[in-house]
Amino acid sequence: MTNAQYAAFLNAVASQSDTYALYDTNMASYGLTRSGSAGNWTYTATDPNKPVVYVSFWDAARFCNWLTSGETEVGVYNFGGATNPTNNTVSRDAAAWAAGGWALPTENEWYKAAYYNPATDSYSLYPTGKNTIAAGDANYGGTGATKDAGSYAANPNGTFDQGGNVWEWNDAIINTTGRGVRGGAFYDSDSNLASSARYFDAAPLENYNLGFRVVASSLTAVPEPSTWAGAMGLMTLVFGVWVRRGRRPL
Repeated sequence: MTNAQYAAFLNAVASQSDTYALYDTNMASYGLTRSGSAGNWTYTATDPNKPVVYVSFWDAARFCNWLTSGETEVGVYNFGGATNPTNNTVSRDAAAWAAGGWALPTENEWYKAAYYNPATDSYSLYPTGKNTIAAGDANYGGTGATKDAGSYAANPNGTFDQGGNVWEWNDAIINTTGRGVRGGAFYDSDSNLASSARYFDAAPLENYNLGFRVVASSLTAVPEPSTWAGAMGLMTLVFGVWVRRGRRPL
């Protein structure tokens, strides 16, 4: 997800109070600012097309709930009144999903969108439709920063940036605290973009290279920020990140 999309979410649910700490003040250095004061917050995407970062798994799940139900605590993920719930008590609700919900991708959904080529009925090593990768294919292997979403060519499934730029949450429950992450970030070597690279992080983690994308159960275009308010609906992964200190492999 981009800064513009996340700013629309924040303005809808966190303008009066940010009960669930959906905004991290570090976001201001990465293109998403907050102005005003408690009771009258305004969120502005100063770098609107960059992937949003400093989002925890719980932040991302609440974003999905908002797309599904217009609320943060119920939808595809039921928080049961907890700000930071026990990790293995929150999973995708099948009924809400089937009824047109939005969610974080399962690891299988993320993997297939990244590596499967429907034209050849085969899987590639990298999320570009190729078994080799070069600097012009993705934002990786550097010391720079994130780039605008869609800066590189789409893969055979039409998704952008599943390799490099930022690591992305998936909703795999790895252990009592961890959720899956995949894809690698702008500073990573090509090995972290490969299909074999499976990692996880603690669900509450927020960092400069950790973001997300979402998946929907019905074939409707992902809504733009100007139309979020009443929009629901494209079985597409729209995407987002992780931390430099080194992911934990599975």
